[in-house]
Amino acid sequence: MTTRTASWLPLSTGERAVALEVLVHGPLSRAEIARRLSLSAGSLTRLTKPLLESGLLVEVPEGAALAGVRQGRPSQPLDIVAESRSFVGFKITEDMVYGVVTTLRSEIVARHDRPLTTHDPDRVADQLGEMIAELARAHHGLAGVGIGVGGLVRDSAVVGESPFLSWRNVRLAELVEERTGLPVVVENDVGGLVESEIWFGGGRGLERFVVLTIGAGIGYGLVLGGRRVPCAEEDREFGRHWIVNPNGPLTPEGARGSAVSLLTIPSIRYQVRAATGRDLTYEEILDAAAAGEPMAARVIDEAARALGTLVAQISNFVMPQKIVLAGEGVGLIDVAGDAVWETIRAHRHPLAEPVPLETKVSDFHDWARGAAVLAIQVLVLGTAQGGANAE
Repeated sequence: MTTRTASWLPLSTGERAVALEVLVHGPLSRAEIARRLSLSAGSLTRLTKPLLESGLLVEVPEGAALAGVRQGRPSQPLDIVAESRSFVGFKITEDMVYGVVTTLRSEIVARHDRPLTTHDPDRVADQLGEMIAELARAHHGLAGVGIGVGGLVRDSAVVGESPFLSWRNVRLAELVEERTGLPVVVENDVGGLVESEIWFGGGRGLERFVVLTIGAGIGYGLVLGGRRVPCAEEDREFGRHWIVNPNGPLTPEGARGSAVSLLTIPSIRYQVRAATGRDLTYEEILDAAAAGEPMAARVIDEAARALGTLVAQISNFVMPQKIVLAGEGVGLIDVAGDAVWETIRAHRHPLAEPVPLETKVSDFHDWARGAAVLAIQVLVLGTAQGGANAE
């Protein structure tokens, strides 16, 4: 079974630069594109001609331009045809595959989820291939697939280690490409989420920011110079050793008082269950804390202060322009936001600039969307992990 479709690749270096600028910041006037990329009018015309002919770019009414100053003879701004290609993104958890279809600008147009009943790599690849085939029948022009996995990923293709799936050295991209004929990119799931913030989210146009995720685990992504900084420890559960309160609780996951022991959903549920004998969901614990139930309120207050300490430490050392807080656990802010901000202020210099903290309520489809952005990068740049800020 093959679903490969024609793409715009290969693009020249100059064509890619133009396409990327319009994709991330458009619609843009020709004058503004030329200014941003230091191009002459003639060079810009030469570069945009094949992009217009291929259908990647289109002229739009002048009023649609978001940047650029009209100079001389009116010219129509250029924009990306976002619906001209579709991309599939998957987030693989221990027991589910969450899938989305997005446009070229990463807007989600469809969701497709299925339970994961096995961790055998070949059978997982079979399932992904079946899901892609189903999506291809409903969404024409699939141009690529991105897959996000919790764990260490090498070369945007090989899952070197994934404790959630008990995988080591699984050539996942190759397995899925064999079944679909589509280009496939695999990445650490936090990395995909960070890339989506760089290209289309809260980090667009920023040189230096951080993505911090709280949920089943703790995720951390650093962006410097508009590019994600990969590291060998990426998603190797470093949060287990990130101590935010040495006198904090000891849980089965993470060292005493670590970010994992205090902040993750499993640890919060464990603390409440150990103290009360009640097995509550995370949402039930948040509701109980909001209602003033003593044990739930204590656990959530400790988690909030741990989050405040973590945000303050990141701010003190990285000095980011923004911290994007995401993940399934961000409901903590709604219930105990005052404790978070009080702790941040206590660990920051009195004259320090306020921490620009942006909270994004997200679910697993947002993680899948991040994986789709990796596939978009491959189409536009010819490689993943591009980093797209060209300010």
